[in-house]
Amino acid sequence: METYQHILLAVDFFEQAHKVSSKAKALADAYRAKMSMIHVVDSMPVPDAGFGWDASFDVDLTNEMINAARKKLLGCADQFGVSHDCVYVELGSPKYEITRVAEENNADLIVMGSHGRHGLSLLLGSTATGVLHHAKCDVLAVRLKDGG
Repeated sequence: METYQHILLAVDFFEQAHKVSSKAKALADAYRAKMSMIHVVDSMPVPDAGFGWDASFDVDLTNEMINAARKKLLGCADQFGVSHDCVYVELGSPKYEITRVAEENNADLIVMGSHGRHGLSLLLGSTATGVLHHAKCDVLAVRLKDGG
């Protein structure tokens, strides 16, 4: 059986996040593995200023989202005993940022939540599916029930 040395927990602040976090923590404890946490603030497109959009508003909003995510993620890190230097808040595409941080930090397991989706969201793909296809390490998708 493979032993994991570094588990990266991808945190999304939804109602069932504790279920995913608890599973990652239990695995880290069982394998005596280092645990890191990441949250990705999805990058928002900046509209053309010619349409009357104030670009400084977009930058301010993005900074506020990053700061709020960092504060919330550090609280989660404290709850699960994760060192603050192992906490990452990134801006961009979640599937790319999660896999990039995992690779750069030699994580050998990514743990994240996954909803069973159908229809349009299945066609467009989910973050978990994207991470699964781009990761160079194992991925554990914790099944979550839709609607809570």
